[in-house]
Amino acid sequence: MKLGLLQQAEAELGSRDSLAGRLTRTLIVWVGGVWLLCMLGMAWYVDREINHNFDSELAEVAHRTFDTAVHEYDKLRAERPGASLPLIPPPQLYPTDAVRYQMVDLHERVLLRSAEAPPDAFDVPLAQGFADSEAWRIYTARHPTLGLYLQVADPLDERRTTLNRTLLGLSIPLMAVLPLLALVLRNVARSELRGLQVLAGEIALRNGSDLRPIRLEGLPRELRSVGDDANRLLQRLSHALDVERALAANAAHELRSPLAAARLRLQTALEHDLRRHDVEAALDALEVLGHRAEKLLQLSRAESGASLTRARVNLVQLAGTVAQEFWKDPRVNERLSLKLPDTDPPMALGDVDALAIALRNLVENAIRYGRGRVVIEVTATGTLAVRDFGPGVGNAQLRTLRERHVRHGSDRAGYGLGLSIVNTIVEKHGARLELYSPPPGAATGFEARIVLDAA
Repeated sequence: MKLGLLQQAEAELGSRDSLAGRLTRTLIVWVGGVWLLCMLGMAWYVDREINHNFDSELAEVAHRTFDTAVHEYDKLRAERPGASLPLIPPPQLYPTDAVRYQMVDLHERVLLRSAEAPPDAFDVPLAQGFADSEAWRIYTARHPTLGLYLQVADPLDERRTTLNRTLLGLSIPLMAVLPLLALVLRNVARSELRGLQVLAGEIALRNGSDLRPIRLEGLPRELRSVGDDANRLLQRLSHALDVERALAANAAHELRSPLAAARLRLQTALEHDLRRHDVEAALDALEVLGHRAEKLLQLSRAESGASLTRARVNLVQLAGTVAQEFWKDPRVNERLSLKLPDTDPPMALGDVDALAIALRNLVENAIRYGRGRVVIEVTATGTLAVRDFGPGVGNAQLRTLRERHVRHGSDRAGYGLGLSIVNTIVEKHGARLELYSPPPGAATGFEARIVLDAA
C-alpha cells in the first residue's frame, strides 16, 4: 500500500501541474534567460576584443610601413619626374595580404597610393587616429619629422567574418548543452523534491486508526518544519480521538447503573399505579444520572483542554463564588466555611471556569463523604485547599483516588470521576494536586490542595 502511494505521488510529481514540473519550467526559463544574457555579453566582449586586436595590428602596420612608403615615394619621383599625383607603386608580392595605404601631405594632396587601395577607401577627415568609412577602417599616422600623413585601410567585412566565425564556434557547443541542461534541471528538481513525495506518502498513510508521528529523517529543513507541524496536528487529533473514546467508555461505565435503576423504578411505579415512593425513587435515580452526565461532560472538557485560557485569577473571588453556590442550600449552609488570607488576595494564572469546576468537585466530595464541617481555604501562596473531618481513606486507597471509576465502597460513588476531573484540570494548568488523609495536624479527615503558580 505504501509503495502504491509513493508511486502515485511520483506520477503526480511528473505531471504537468506538479511542483517538480513547475519548478523545472521556471528553472529552465530563468537559466535560459541568464544563458542568453551571457551569450550577448560574450558577443559584445568578443567583438570588442577582435576590433581591439585588428586596430592594434592596423596601427602597427601603419607605423612600420611609413618609412617604406616615404622611400617608395622618393624612388618613384626620381624614376618618374613630372608624373602626375598620386604615384602608384608596383603591386605587392602577396595581393591577398597587401597593405592598402596612401600618403598625404599637409595640404591633403595624395602623394602615393598602393596599387591595391581603392580611391574611395580613404574618404575620411585627415586627422591622426582611427576613423570609419562605409566599408573600411582607417588609421591615420603622422610622420614625426616630415609633414606627411600615412593612411592605412582595413576592410570591415574581414572583421565581421572573423566575429561571426568566432561566435559560431563558441555558440554551437553552448547550444548543444541546452537540452542536456534542461534534462539535468528536471532530474535535479525531481530528485530534490523526492523528500516531498516521501512526506506526502507518509501523510497519506495516516487515518483515524493510525496517527503515529511522521518520520522526518533525511528531510531538508523546510520539510522538517512542515513535518513537525503535521506531527503536532496528528498529536492534537490523537488526543481529541482519545478524549472522544474516553467519553464514550466513561459514559458506558458510569451511566449504565443509573439508567438501569431509573428504568426499574419507573417500571415498578407503573406496576403499582405510580406510588409516590416509587416515583421519588425514580426521580432520585434520574438525578444521579444527570449528575453523572454533568461529571462526564466536565471530564471531557478538562481532558480536551478546549478553550483553556491563561489569565490572572483572583483566588479569593473564585473561592467566594464557589462557596456562595453551596451556601444557597440550607443543608450545606451551616457546614461549609471559607477561610481567607489576611494579605492581599493571591493571584494565579489559569482558566477561571475550569478552576471553579475543580474546586466545586472537591467541595461536593467533601460535603458528601465528610462529617461535620467542610473548610475552603485560600492561602497567601496561591493554594486552594478543601478540608473535611470525615473518616478519610487509607494510604493504599489514597494512592488510587486520582484514577477513574475507582470507588472504595458503595457510599463513595462520586470519587471515581470527581477527583479525576480535578486532577485533569490541575495537570492542564501545570499545577499540582496534593491529597492528604488525615490533613496535617489533624487526627481524621481528608484534604485536597490545588497548588497553582502565582501570577
